[in-house]
Amino acid sequence: MQRLQTRPQFQAVLAGAIVAKTLHFALHCNALDAMNAQTMPATTHDTPDLFPVQDTWVGAMVPKRWAKRAVTRNAIKRQIYTVSADFLPRYPQAAWVVRLRRDFSRKEFVSASSEALTQAVRSEVLALMQAGAPKA
Repeated sequence: MQRLQTRPQFQAVLAGAIVAKTLHFALHCNALDAMNAQTMPATTHDTPDLFPVQDTWVGAMVPKRWAKRAVTRNAIKRQIYTVSADFLPRYPQAAWVVRLRRDFSRKEFVSASSEALTQAVRSEVLALMQAGAPKA
C-alpha cells in the first residue's frame, strides 16, 4: 500500500467517482491508468509521474472544518489507515481517498482519545470500506 502525499495526487483522486458514502465519510476512487493517461502529455522528463508505482494508493482527508483539533484529525486518520490496510486484498490497484464530510459531535465525543470516538470512527470506516469494495 502506498500513501497519497501530494496535493496533485489528492486532487486527481477527488476528480474521480464517489464509490460509497456513510454519515460522516465518503470514499473516492480513480483508476491509475486513467490518471496517468491524463497527465502524460503534460509531463516532461523533469517532472515525476503522479503515481510512479502500480499499487493500491490510499489517502485520508480530514479537514480542519470538520475536526478542529489536530489530535482529533490524527486519531481519525490513524483509524482510516488501519481499517483500509485490512481491506487491501479486496481492492483493485487504484487510488482511494477516504474523506471526512461531516463533524463528529464534540458534545458526544468530548475527548479525541476516547474509546467511544475510536469505536465510532472505526465502525463507520469499516462500513464504508465494505460498501465500496468491488463485488467479486
